[in-house]
Amino acid sequence: MIKSWMGIGAVAFVVALAANLITPSDRQWFQRLRRPRWLTFEAAIPLIWTTIFICGAWSAYIVWEHNPGNSATWLMMAFYVLLEIFTIAYTPVMCRFHSLKVGTIIGATGFMICALITLAVLPISGWAALLLLPYLLWSPIGTYTTWEMSRLNPEDA
Repeated sequence: MIKSWMGIGAVAFVVALAANLITPSDRQWFQRLRRPRWLTFEAAIPLIWTTIFICGAWSAYIVWEHNPGNSATWLMMAFYVLLEIFTIAYTPVMCRFHSLKVGTIIGATGFMICALITLAVLPISGWAALLLLPYLLWSPIGTYTTWEMSRLNPEDA
């Protein structure tokens, strides 16, 4: 039998594969964009998001284990997947449309989804809610960075 943490990890991994749906020309578009001078940590962003995804999956695991198989728990799992879809969609969708505004909207939407999930899981588990804190702290930084890049690259906003 598959353990719940394995199932949650597999779903997270499969959804994360969608981040690779980016063409070389889309990647070139993103690489040529001007960035704020204070953006000195860009190389760390993949590690930061990997940590955030691990925390999110762990949070989902805690929620699942609290009441496995319950319809409300399945609904919560759907919201976790929705959050990951929005988060993963940021790069391929923004790059496909060549629009930093689209990236800013996706980033802000992800933050709102995560805030709602955090409020929903708080009565279930304080630990599950706490594990979403890295997302809630980092997502506004990423969204603000994208918004700032749109000001530096108005032709790509």
